[in-house]
Amino acid sequence: MRSKARAILIRVRNRVRSLARGEAGQSLLEVALTLPVLLLIGVGIFEFGRAYQTWLVVSNAAREGARVAILPNSTTSDVQTRVVTYLQNGQLDNYLAATVTVNQSDTVPLATGTASSSVVTVNYPFAFMVLNGVANLVVSGSTAGTPITLTAAAEMRNEAQ
Repeated sequence: MRSKARAILIRVRNRVRSLARGEAGQSLLEVALTLPVLLLIGVGIFEFGRAYQTWLVVSNAAREGARVAILPNSTTSDVQTRVVTYLQNGQLDNYLAATVTVNQSDTVPLATGTASSSVVTVNYPFAFMVLNGVANLVVSGSTAGTPITLTAAAEMRNEAQ
């Protein structure tokens, strides 16, 4: 009787070991399938957070440029200098590649007529650091993460001269 019980116990133990080995392979396969997708999601969160922070700096730079543009006797050069300085202080690495467009003779409709206003538009070339490479690991030939242009504009009424 003991030998039968022992034989059954040995068979059960061997069966459990074989099942455990099969599950280890399955777990490895599951990790191999899901890890690239999780990596892409994690990198995407990081990169789009960085893009949003950069857009905020570009937007504030346009606003700062508009504040200078509405002043009497301000020049386009003054506005562009202020915007580039703001981008540099915002620690954007490619601040010299930004294009600044200034229109100091735009009009704003008012209830009693129109008023003169200034519009400052800033275009900044933004390049993703890691997203394109990780996207190509997941899908060969992917265009996710290619450089984009961030644009922000600000308009303010000109001060009376």
